[in-house]
Amino acid sequence: RELIEALEEHISSWSKEPGNMDHNLEIQRVLHTLKGGARLSNLSKLADESHHLESTLLEAQQNNTPFDGELKSEVLTKQDVLLKLVDGIQSLVTQPAKEEAPVAAQTKTPETSAQNEGSKTIKPFVKPKAKESAKKATKFGPEIKPTKVAQQNAPQETIRVSANLLDSLVNLAGETSISRGRLEQQISDFGFTLEEMSATIERLREQLRRMDMETEAQVLFRAEKEGITTIYEDFDPLEMDRYSSIQQLSRALTESTSDLQDLRDTLADRARDAETLLLQQSRINSELQEGLMKTRMIPFSSVVPRLRRIVRQIGGELGKQVDFDALNAEGEMDRSVLERMVAPLEHMLRNALDHGIEAAAVRQKAGKPATGKITLSLHREGGNVVLKMQDDGGGINDKIILDKAVKQGLVAADVKLSKHEIMQFIMHQGFSTAEKVTQISGRGVGMDVVASEIKQMGGTIEIDSELGKGTSFTIRLPFTVSVNRALMVNTGEDFYAIPLNTIEGIVRVSPYELEEYYKPNAPMYEYAGREYHLQYLGQLLHSTHQPKLQGQPLPLPVILVRGSDKPMALQVDSLMGSREIVVKSLGPQFADVNGVSGATILGDGSVVVILDLPALIRDDIANTINPRPVDTTPQIAAKQASLVMVIDDSVTVRKVTTRLLERNGYDVITAKDGVDAIAILQDQKPDIMLLDIEMPRMDGFEVATLVRHDERLKDVPIIMITSRTGQKHKERALSIGVNEYLGKPFQESDLLENIERYLG
Repeated sequence: RELIEALEEHISSWSKEPGNMDHNLEIQRVLHTLKGGARLSNLSKLADESHHLESTLLEAQQNNTPFDGELKSEVLTKQDVLLKLVDGIQSLVTQPAKEEAPVAAQTKTPETSAQNEGSKTIKPFVKPKAKESAKKATKFGPEIKPTKVAQQNAPQETIRVSANLLDSLVNLAGETSISRGRLEQQISDFGFTLEEMSATIERLREQLRRMDMETEAQVLFRAEKEGITTIYEDFDPLEMDRYSSIQQLSRALTESTSDLQDLRDTLADRARDAETLLLQQSRINSELQEGLMKTRMIPFSSVVPRLRRIVRQIGGELGKQVDFDALNAEGEMDRSVLERMVAPLEHMLRNALDHGIEAAAVRQKAGKPATGKITLSLHREGGNVVLKMQDDGGGINDKIILDKAVKQGLVAADVKLSKHEIMQFIMHQGFSTAEKVTQISGRGVGMDVVASEIKQMGGTIEIDSELGKGTSFTIRLPFTVSVNRALMVNTGEDFYAIPLNTIEGIVRVSPYELEEYYKPNAPMYEYAGREYHLQYLGQLLHSTHQPKLQGQPLPLPVILVRGSDKPMALQVDSLMGSREIVVKSLGPQFADVNGVSGATILGDGSVVVILDLPALIRDDIANTINPRPVDTTPQIAAKQASLVMVIDDSVTVRKVTTRLLERNGYDVITAKDGVDAIAILQDQKPDIMLLDIEMPRMDGFEVATLVRHDERLKDVPIIMITSRTGQKHKERALSIGVNEYLGKPFQESDLLENIERYLG
């Protein structure tokens, strides 16, 4: 019924655009599936009519015949015939149901129902003894079993829920994950702020301690100087009430510092409680999501009988003996994924039976058993479901495919292609290696449908064949279509999400090796016996980022990509770990952007693009995006905002300076002391540094010395901004190699002028 409705819709669309051959192709696909379903159900009349109409449309497509005149009337007539046949089938289905209803009502016991069902094959029921009854129950298991199952399942209530509602619930569960992620990020940031607060309180305590010592010394000094000798000679001046107001203030400040520490501890406790609650919520959220996912899961075994029947039926028609075996069929799949996979699996089985498995005589001549074997296995691999269909037939002759591809103009005769690349032509629209067209296969529609359907679901298909030994098709599909797991990577300052089902593996390669692979005419990167074309992800995305190889002490991550026509390894700057993401569509504005399959939202609220690496690689091979000319790099780099690094132990100074610089169009990174600065400099190279002298753990002079002795950083201009304005400090800084020395508080205009001057 659904196929007839789809047919009606496509014919209506073709009537509006008679010259558009895409509608013709869509109608052929619908008819192809209708014919397969009809043959499976033994409805030869419907199968024949579908086949005749498909032949007519194929001829019209070859001759570019528009949809009018004779063709239109013929198609509409055939459409009516198909509609009547389907209506006839529907009436056959509904009539027996009405007739059987009273019989069901009269049934009193499981035994009598079993007797009625099996009356053609067994004698009238006589109640046997206990042992005999057990034997009979085993013997006539199929008749009695459904009744017992029905009795067991009776109390369980079931509800029919629309698939759209379930999808929206899964999406909402995903949204709560995003909100929780953002809260976790904010709590984490809050924790860092509390650590800074602790450091500031410690610094304040130290300053107050020194202030107390200074004021005490002043009181004693004043008493000595004035030579005060009173009746209180026995007492120290501090033991009597000789405190100045400054001392009283410093005592009060010490108390305030203790109060601040208490407040900080209270805030830290609250933050810990919030983290615990978020952890519990994440567990509940995961269970909710898993529960919703399970409602969508159905066992793969539910489609196995249908596939078995196809093998039996077509094997019988072709006079071939074939065993069909389904391994791990109890594995579960997403309902929407499985329903969409049934038609592609049927097409592949037909091909295996028609083209793959040889006739019994040919098989015996080749030393194989007369009975062919087709195996379909299902297993999980990370976030993917892997379906593998294998036959022990004659395999695919790549030379025949290449000849046919050259004849059809799909490839030039002088191009050298690998076996893997040649196999991809099988999935090209209208491509077939069949000698003659039959109702079973040979039009070049089937594998095209298979490939496009799998790609639409975000999956991949690989063909592997050995001549004379058989063919295997490996299909990888996402476990579920709404929530996905992705690896977060970054190149330069950009973050991207790469779905795990497109990643074959991750290796780490030393910077020295990578330099060799990036040279012109470099060798292919080899891993586990397979050769990969190694490239920087930024280059594939045509961004201005270049790989950072200088001064990198550790090997860099390289991602091996799966599912592309050309094996490729992509180097990225760093990996940010894998996480569960909710895929959001980018909307019509970005629909034409190549290589992007959607976006997701991170914990800090930023939007991250999800890359479709196989599509990007296909574009790169086909040169659909023009490569960026090398000589334009300087101009592009000049337009980028300069990166300024602010190193100061005062939170206030860091914030004030950052706001000033960002207002003036600079990018800013900050460090709270020298050790922190050196750690950040390992990953990033700023265009200029603003440096304080007095800092805990490592002071400004030490930082400047390390920077000037680092091969990668020695040319970075350094401006020192400090409250130490003495000549001695200034001379020391200039001798290390600091470019400019400014005192605090600085004039904003002076600082900006100096930054612009050193950035050239």
